[in-house]
Amino acid sequence: MSSPEPTDANSRDILEKAAAISGIELRNPQLIRAGSNTIYRVGDIIGRIGKDGTTDAAVRELRISQWLNDSGIPAVRVADVTKPIAVVDGRPITWWQRIPAHHAATPAELASTLRQLHALAPPTTFVLPEHEPFAGLRRAITSTGRLDAEDRVWLLGHHDRLCNQYLELGRPRRKTVIHGDAWQGNVVVPFGGSPIIVDLDRVSLGRPEWDLIQVAADRTDFDRLSESDYLAFVDAYGDDVSMDFAFRLLADIQELRWTVFALSQSTVSASAAGEVRHRVACLQGEIVRPWRWNAL
Repeated sequence: MSSPEPTDANSRDILEKAAAISGIELRNPQLIRAGSNTIYRVGDIIGRIGKDGTTDAAVRELRISQWLNDSGIPAVRVADVTKPIAVVDGRPITWWQRIPAHHAATPAELASTLRQLHALAPPTTFVLPEHEPFAGLRRAITSTGRLDAEDRVWLLGHHDRLCNQYLELGRPRRKTVIHGDAWQGNVVVPFGGSPIIVDLDRVSLGRPEWDLIQVAADRTDFDRLSESDYLAFVDAYGDDVSMDFAFRLLADIQELRWTVFALSQSTVSASAAGEVRHRVACLQGEIVRPWRWNAL
């Protein structure tokens, strides 16, 4: 069993030990985010504390960063330090260059970046994992968060139905390098600069349609995106995934993932617990689209 996620206090201790290993002078570190990955800013360097037992994945992220940048696709860069990865108490700490002032990509900028990524030949010096959209979901539904018994049973059944339908899709028409969590905040644009891909932990080989689902669902299921912005996304990428035969299934899987994420937050957040019930009600058809889901 994995150890619990670090609290602010012990994540700071992990950061201090990692900085000593990596030859970094730790001055006034600022906590940016605490969660499955805990992020600190240390001057112009970002320290990212991963989950227990994820060292191999963290090493792969460093290699993905180097490979993407060498391939002409800007991605967050590894920091120029003595050791860009350190392992403390089983947790990998990776060090990255801080991206200067930036904004989230527009739909068109995101689409253009994804088009380039999907056209890229897979790396030859290391192996990307196969994309697994259901990875960890069943276990999380079974054992995580605040959920009444009836909703948990329904959610497990929903998971299994979607999983069976996904298997029935068979092999994809084409398999490409994908980001795996392609939303506008995971491609950032420095002011006066070019788009940069961030959060590389889910880069894998899979259906390119998966990377288009989040933006399409924002338009079709949540009405969070204007028609003109969505058309700009479609035009920049060159395809409209909402017209694909697998769209509804892939959107349902993505929305299940978003619901399970809320579930994972519900043990420490009363608002997340309420959001879980709302999202489950949406998935059950109790609330008609367009849905309104609060960010967590």
